[in-house]
Amino acid sequence: MCLGIPGQIVSITDENLQTGVVQVSGVKREANLSCVVPADGNLQSLVGSWALVHVGFAMSIIDEEEAQRTLQILAEIGELQEELNAMQHGA
Repeated sequence: MCLGIPGQIVSITDENLQTGVVQVSGVKREANLSCVVPADGNLQSLVGSWALVHVGFAMSIIDEEEAQRTLQILAEIGELQEELNAMQHGA
């Protein structure tokens, strides 16, 4: 099952392709940020933000409190480790 999972945007890797690195519980993975580009187009302003990531795309920006609650719930139901494993292995 693929879930949207909260991750923190830690860097921008390519402004033209609108990609960056998202970290989820210590696992870093490149993600497409095109769905969450700010109106002013400043991708660097996303660094430090939390996003809901699904199949390699940051789908929406969420606040840190919501991100932490979601990660806790996923951990409790056992889905977090499954998603982290999928991220590490490129699934």
